[in-house]
Amino acid sequence: MRLAAVKNRWLSGHVILGAVLGVVILHPASSVVYWWFETRDETVAQVGTLRHFVAQRFVQAFTPAMLPMTAVFAVIGASLGLAFALSYRGNAAGQGRTTFAQRELARPLASMIEAGEGEQAEFKASARWDFKQEKMNKELEDAVVRTIAGFLNHRGGTLLVGIGDAGKVTGLEHDYRTLRRPDRDGFQQFVMTLVKIRLGGDVCPLLHIAFEQSNGKDVGRVVAEPSPRPVYCNDESVARFYLRAGNGTRELDVREALAHVTQRWPELSRRTRGRERKESAT
Repeated sequence: MRLAAVKNRWLSGHVILGAVLGVVILHPASSVVYWWFETRDETVAQVGTLRHFVAQRFVQAFTPAMLPMTAVFAVIGASLGLAFALSYRGNAAGQGRTTFAQRELARPLASMIEAGEGEQAEFKASARWDFKQEKMNKELEDAVVRTIAGFLNHRGGTLLVGIGDAGKVTGLEHDYRTLRRPDRDGFQQFVMTLVKIRLGGDVCPLLHIAFEQSNGKDVGRVVAEPSPRPVYCNDESVARFYLRAGNGTRELDVREALAHVTQRWPELSRRTRGRERKESAT
C-alpha cells in the first residue's frame, strides 16, 4: 500500500472516530448538562437518582426529534478529529526533521571524514576558491548548490566544506578571503544567500550550518533536511532538477524528474493533476 493511501486512511479514521465521539459523547453530555442546570430540581425529583437522570437524557439524545442536533455534533466531532490528526502529523513531521538535523550535527567530524562520501555525505575542498587556478571560481558555487539541491530532493544529507575528496582538511580560510565578511558569519550568510537565489528562500529553514576545527582549520558543515516539495535549481533562467544518487549528484531529464517527483511527493502530484483537469475543463 502506498504511503499516501495510508495517510489518507489515517486521516479518514480520525474523522470517523471524531464523528462517533461527537454523537456518542458530546451530544448526550451537552444534553445532560443543559437539562441538569435548567430543571435539575424538578427532573431529579421525578426521575430519582442522578444515574437514572443521566441515562434518561442519553436515550433522549438519540430520539428522531433530536436527529438534526445529532448531525451537528457529528460534524463538530469530525472537525475536531481532523484538526487533531493534522496537528499530530505536522508535529510528528517537525520532530522528524529536527531529529534528522540534530543527528547529523551531532556526528563526530572525524568519523564522517573516515566514512567518506556517500548517499548522505559530500566533501568539498572549498565553496569559492579554486586551489588549482589559485583564484575564485564561480563554478564551485554551482557545485555546492547542486549538492544541496540533490540532498533536498532525496533523503537529506551533509555537505562538508573545507574537506577534500581524499578526506584532507583544506579549511575555509581561502573562502573567507573572498567574502566581504571574512569569517564564519560571512560564510554562513554567503551560503544562505546563494541558496535563496538559486533554490528559493523557502528552503533556507531546511539548512543548518555549523563550524568546527580540524587540524587548526575551520570546516563548515551544511546539513540539508529532506524537502517537502521538489527543489529546482535556477541556472541562467533554466530550472534544473538534481538528485543525490550514490556518492554523487546528477541532473535528471524531464522524464526522470517527473517520475521521481510523482514517487517522492505523491500528494503534490495528485493536487497538480487535479488543478490541471479543472483548468482544462474551464
